[in-house]
Amino acid sequence: MSADARRIIAAQGLRAAGYGFTAVLLGALLAARDYSPLRAGVVLGALVAGTAAASLLVGAVADRVGRRRCYVALYLGVAAAGAVVATDASFWVLLVVALSGLLSTDVVDNGPATTLEQTMLAGEDKAAAGKAGARVYGLYNAVASLCGAAGALAATLPGTLGASAAAGWPFLVLAPIGLAGAALATRLTTRVEADRGETPTGAAAAARGWTRLGSSRVRVRRLATLFAVDAAGGGLVTASFLAYYFSQRYDVSVGTLGLLFFTTSLLQAASVWIAPRLADRFGLVPTMVGTHLPSNVLLASVAFAPTFGVAVVLLLARTSLSQMDVPTRQALVMQVVEPGERTAAAAVTNAARYTVRPLGPLVGGALQQVSLGLPLLVAGVVKGAYDLALWRWARHMSIDP
Repeated sequence: MSADARRIIAAQGLRAAGYGFTAVLLGALLAARDYSPLRAGVVLGALVAGTAAASLLVGAVADRVGRRRCYVALYLGVAAAGAVVATDASFWVLLVVALSGLLSTDVVDNGPATTLEQTMLAGEDKAAAGKAGARVYGLYNAVASLCGAAGALAATLPGTLGASAAAGWPFLVLAPIGLAGAALATRLTTRVEADRGETPTGAAAAARGWTRLGSSRVRVRRLATLFAVDAAGGGLVTASFLAYYFSQRYDVSVGTLGLLFFTTSLLQAASVWIAPRLADRFGLVPTMVGTHLPSNVLLASVAFAPTFGVAVVLLLARTSLSQMDVPTRQALVMQVVEPGERTAAAAVTNAARYTVRPLGPLVGGALQQVSLGLPLLVAGVVKGAYDLALWRWARHMSIDP
């Protein structure tokens, strides 16, 4: 693996630890400051919208301005965002920071920095990337999952130290993380930049922005649509929903839930590391569908679990398979587009996943009016339909025969 790849993975690990820490604290902060459900929803929705918008912006300008410059700027922005929130900022200031796309509602983000990283890692040679091109993404996502889990566990420290949930100072952790990430970004070489020698359908098309993808436009739009369907299904069964569901149906304690979600994070890290090895042998799409489809059957089955113990076994089995499509999906996007269009393709497909996510909790809440576990069943069906549609598309395009 190149020195550039090692620096990118290290920077992502730092950011994941920071976001794992602050994503846990953010909801508690909004509640402790007595924000109404509407105001809290506006802030969280703005975070999602800002992430999608920032990803598209990066996709439009990064190859022209310079990937390294954009990467440095994003990390400096993360440091600034943490410092602003730490000042006990007002609702309106929080809203502006949320719209910047520099914070995350997730332990592991898929925002503008991820768009750049996904593109820059595509330049690794076969020795590091593997036959299917996914091994570097497997390590990248495994490190992010482990660091994010560590950050989430560390989020209990402010409370242990006696800090109020309404205190903003714990967000200062993003300042050194952002500065360290920026320092790593400045050491990247020109190898991560777009190749200016590409044909007009490649780098020149990407330089004009994500709205002019060029020859890869049809493939990117189809993949973005498919990924949006998958994300919509996933939005029905977020970690917050699962915590609520288990608490309501099985009367589970917060401590038990914390241990469960930490265990799922470890399983996710292991699965994204294993997935590229399977892809090298069976292909990207067969690995994606062959692991993701059974995981969705297991997800739907959780709704029918008679006891919490059975539900845990089903959930852990599902988790061991459900994230294997992450590194393979990232590698697939990079392989089916022109090299000069990779930044734009990553931006569009990542943004597509984020734009539909705010609908998930709303639809899930409506489904629960019918049955408490109905979102699990619907999510399994929707995500399973995505798997079948992806398989059909890949066969039609003669990808991974």
